[in-house]
Amino acid sequence: MHAAKLRGNAENQRGRAVESYRTVFEVIDMRSFSNLWYWIALAVVWSSASHWVLGVPWDLVQRAMRKGGQAEADFNDITRINVNRILYIADMSGLWLIGFASFFLTSILVLGWYFWIEFCQAIFMIAFPMSLVGGLSIRTARKVDASGIQGEDLYKKLRRQRLITQVIGMISIFVTSIWGMYLNLSVGALGS
Repeated sequence: MHAAKLRGNAENQRGRAVESYRTVFEVIDMRSFSNLWYWIALAVVWSSASHWVLGVPWDLVQRAMRKGGQAEADFNDITRINVNRILYIADMSGLWLIGFASFFLTSILVLGWYFWIEFCQAIFMIAFPMSLVGGLSIRTARKVDASGIQGEDLYKKLRRQRLITQVIGMISIFVTSIWGMYLNLSVGALGS
């Protein structure tokens, strides 16, 4: 009798746990393109990519352009440090990073569009354009290092890098939103 009562309590607890999980998954829609958190994450990723140009915060670039002096010296120093850091990572483990990134992007591409896993599609829509920005950052770092530019020329180089990043971001957000709307409308049409 006591064992039956314990078994009944355990089943009730399992039932409550299942209901809790079900409630969480109803509140947090696990389909990526209809999930508000995905769109917030997408905005944060592109906002951060636009703000940190070669690892240098854009507000520091603006302050250095306006004030000069110590702000410009700090800007030149932090840019040199970040360029050296990016190039060190690219030179030491660049081939490994390219291999892992290619494997990862190919895997989520196949999982997303061949096996039709929406989460992988959503991750690809962020990861692929960010890999382009990463490659452009390495290219810009190599140019900055080779030319040894500072001051006004360096501002122009970082401004151009930021503009290219923003254009890639705008195209990425546009394509992602079109694809997300298509999926949400097609799922809605299937459900009715």
